[in-house]
Parts: sequence; structure tokens; C-alpha cells
Amino acid sequence: MNQHSFLIIHGLGGSGPDHWQTWLAHELSQRNYHVCYPTFSTYDSPNKKVWLKELASAIDMIPRNHTLTVITHSLGCLLWLHYVASQTKQIAKKAILVAPPSPKTILSEAKSFFAVPLNRNHLARTAEDTLFVHSSNDPYCSIEDSIYYLNLAQSSLRIPNAGHINTKSGHGKWPWILEQCLISAMNTQHA
Repeated sequence: MNQHSFLIIHGLGGSGPDHWQTWLAHELSQRNYHVCYPTFSTYDSPNKKVWLKELASAIDMIPRNHTLTVITHSLGCLLWLHYVASQTKQIAKKAILVAPPSPKTILSEAKSFFAVPLNRNHLARTAEDTLFVHSSNDPYCSIEDSIYYLNLAQSSLRIPNAGHINTKSGHGKWPWILEQCLISAMNTQHA
């Protein structure tokens, strides 16, 4: 039977104890999956180069014989896009990028993450499947700007009126994301 790991990448300001990412890490750990959920340094004023090094260290902690699913939120999506831009081999079986901020609006606290590398080939060579999850009323990425991401992925999902898909929009316990992760792990076991 294949082993499966999950890498959860938070965004600007971290995720906090009530965020769906923290809930997800707990739920997956309770099911005896290997979960890597690093806290990146200076998360209120992040530096892309520092976060990239910390992400590389986190990925090094994933057992080599494990299949990997990556789950990102907000600025964590942009971190993943920067990371895969420099990679030449498959890292993950699946990547789920939730609520990426618009690549056209520079966040003042995270200027080093812009411009965003928007290259479909980077995603295709580093994960078998990439799913972008957007909200129809995300204050950080309009429906018009989400098209930049829709053009990159093999699949995408738009959730109606889910805000930034964070604690503020009521996403603490989020069964849908857990189900996606468990499906990803199950598909690996039956592959």
C-alpha cells in the first residue's frame, strides 16, 4: 500500500487555530496521515526568498516513498507558483490551490511575491493534477482576475459567495476540503 503525505501551506498572517487549514491538519493527522503544516517566518510581512527556502525545507521532510497532496491558501498559492517555477520534476500527485489573490493587485505586505509566475507548464510538470478553488465574491481576487488561474489548471471550482474562504467567511471546519484530500489519498492507494 502506498503511503500518502499532505503539505498544507498557509498565507499572509498564517492560518490560526480556527482556520480550515488548521482543522484539516488535525483531521488528517487523526486518520494517521503524515501532515506537514509549517509556519513560515514573519508571516505578517513575508519575504518570498525566505518562504521559498522554508518551503524547500518542509518538502525535504516528506518521506521519499510517500505520495504528496499539497493544499495552499491565499498567499500560499502564490508561494507554490513561485516554487514550482524553479522545479523540473513531479513533486505532488495533486495540488489544491484555494483562494489565490489576484496576480494584478500587489499586496503591500507581500510585494516580493509579485509578479506571479503564471505558467501552465510549471504546474503540469510538478503535479499530476492541479485544482484551483475560487469564490465568486473573494475580496482579494475578482471573478475577472480569477481567469488568470483558470487558464493554468486542469480543473477549477468556483464556490458561490464564499468570501476569501477563510475564518472570516465561516471556513473553520470545511468538510469539502477534507473529502478532496481523502479522495486524493484513496486514488493513490488504488493506483
